[in-house]
Amino acid sequence: MANVPEKIENATIVITGASSGFGRGAAIELGKRGANVVVAARRTNLLEEVVAEIKENGGEATAVTTDVSVQDDIQNLARTAIEQYGRMDVWVNNVGVGAIGYFWDIPLDVHARVTDVNLKGLIYGAHAALNQFIKQGGGTLVNVGSIDSEVPLALQNTYAATKAAVLSLSRSLNEELRLSGHGENISVATIMPWAVDTPWWTHAANYTGHAPRMAAMDDPALVVEEIIKACTDPREEMPVGPKARASDISHHLFPDFVERMTATLSKQESQKGMKAEHTTGTLFEPMQAGNTIEGGIRERMEKEDRQD
Repeated sequence: MANVPEKIENATIVITGASSGFGRGAAIELGKRGANVVVAARRTNLLEEVVAEIKENGGEATAVTTDVSVQDDIQNLARTAIEQYGRMDVWVNNVGVGAIGYFWDIPLDVHARVTDVNLKGLIYGAHAALNQFIKQGGGTLVNVGSIDSEVPLALQNTYAATKAAVLSLSRSLNEELRLSGHGENISVATIMPWAVDTPWWTHAANYTGHAPRMAAMDDPALVVEEIIKACTDPREEMPVGPKARASDISHHLFPDFVERMTATLSKQESQKGMKAEHTTGTLFEPMQAGNTIEGGIRERMEKEDRQD
């Protein structure tokens, strides 16, 4: 990968959501660069696969089964990292579950679960990480948001709201670190990707009646690269790739126009997929499907488009 550090020797990096998608990809790449990687997710068997791959490449890794919405699980994750490696240098809050559909069609318990994972889970992780960073005198918190953090997206209502909260929290934390005198040694970065071809789409709750999709999906390698970059060169806002950067800038200049345009695009895409039953996805229980870095969504979309 270009423009990222070749080595992050001996840094201890905690990554949540590491069983698939760019969490898995970042964990493997950071392990190759010499980091001590602590991987967390609900699917223990997949975490063990990640650890095995890192160790096969000469790296060091530890798996901790974790539901980020459970405070005790997050405390155990932080404690294990410290006990195993003596410190934490980076905490990557890679948390994100989704629910797709009109707001009123999505059950309230699904909205609540999205909030529990994407916002409360991230708060628990940030709290554990920052307390340790303050104690040891330095560290980097990487919060994985979305371009939805800046541009609210129709049919991803509560997901977009939680991702907006992620960016707002990151901004507040950076200011509080500055005010308290910790800002020189502790940083908070927010990763803001465009739609990415990962298992997120397979795992999302879906109430559209069609298989979920989005136009012009990015490759997860783009986000993996940005997460690695944030570990050593964190910036408060890090839109990933040309589409995310263009959306970010455009929304600042023409917010109403961009919101209507993206809403129309979201609706059009939601009706293109093959028919699908309503599902809660992996919000309440994990599934074994979707266990890779890439989700295969672009390939499915090409087949659907050819059939049209």
